[in-house]
Amino acid sequence: MSDNVLKIENATMQFGGVVAVDNLNLEINQGEIVALIGPNGAGKTTAFNVVTGVYQPTNGAVWFQGEKIVENHPQGKMKKLYKGEHDGEYPHVLAPTPDKITQMGMARTFQNIRLWKSQTVFDNVLIAKHCRTHTNFLSAALRLNRKEEAEQRRHVEELLDTVGLLDVRNELATSLPYGKQRRLEIARALATEPKLLLLDEPAAGMNPQETDELTAFIGEIRDKFHLTVFLIEHHMDLVMDISDRIYVLDFGKLIAEGTPAEIQNNQRVIDAYLGVAEDA
Repeated sequence: MSDNVLKIENATMQFGGVVAVDNLNLEINQGEIVALIGPNGAGKTTAFNVVTGVYQPTNGAVWFQGEKIVENHPQGKMKKLYKGEHDGEYPHVLAPTPDKITQMGMARTFQNIRLWKSQTVFDNVLIAKHCRTHTNFLSAALRLNRKEEAEQRRHVEELLDTVGLLDVRNELATSLPYGKQRRLEIARALATEPKLLLLDEPAAGMNPQETDELTAFIGEIRDKFHLTVFLIEHHMDLVMDISDRIYVLDFGKLIAEGTPAEIQNNQRVIDAYLGVAEDA
């Protein structure tokens, strides 16, 4: 069995005359932390949106755990791409919706923190467990399955303890310091029990101490939850410290891939993005 978790194959995403992602090919293997970097507007978040089903690509395909989950099709040519325990329920879709992709084992965070502002820390994470429930809407609304509800609440408490947020479980999510809000957003993603975790600029807006703590945190949750991690990030210290491999986009095109050392010494990447540090 292949260790390949994610494969993007010849993916192109075009918006009118703008090609945001241009024939992108990349692969991520089980247990890796892989970074996607590049200048603002390079197409990084668009690539994430293609992977997670937000966009259907203009061309190309996405494979997850050996199964093709996203693919371009000529208009009107319907093809079922989602397969799983509910096989047969979605015979007329071109690709699975983001919620179905989450059920398949992929979760993500966003550039701008998206927490439920009026909910507590605990409830923000508990809501994410919905994708793993076995009850229907009516039984959930009437609280008929108390055993499953109790099990979910126990899992959420364990998760909050693991990520260091149990002591603020009853606080409103937006009352937390910025770094802890980021951690909560990641905890909410972890509550969906992913195999692949996509992090879109998780260190954005963080101070140096928070960034160092986040770097350690990502490594810890990779090991603790047996995750594969795919991240977009502009903090190069974080990227170089934690990544096994790095892909570099510029104007939607892949211009380099390799280990952190290889990327730091790639002249094309230096010219397009990293630049050269001034002498002290």
